[in-house]
Amino acid sequence: MHVITRKRLNGFAERHPDSNEALERWYRIVKKTDFPDFAKLRETFPSVDQVDGKTVFNIGGNKYRLIAAIHYNRRKIYIRHVLTHAEYDKDGWKND
Repeated sequence: MHVITRKRLNGFAERHPDSNEALERWYRIVKKTDFPDFAKLRETFPSVDQVDGKTVFNIGGNKYRLIAAIHYNRRKIYIRHVLTHAEYDKDGWKND
């Protein structure tokens, strides 16, 4: 899959250094894997959910959330937000 944009991962990891390893692991997995649909994505990421038309990944043992828009037919993952669990719980990302 083509991940757009890695800058969001890097920026978040700079602000939250303990997230770097988990974000790198997520990135390596999605970069080398073609997911034809949500069911196949869930085989690799069992805790992934669909919320308000976005795909929400639990990262780093549920400490962080990565919210993405995925276009399976184009093999593209658009990273919309990377948040701490507390930021995610505020639901502000849903308005974007």
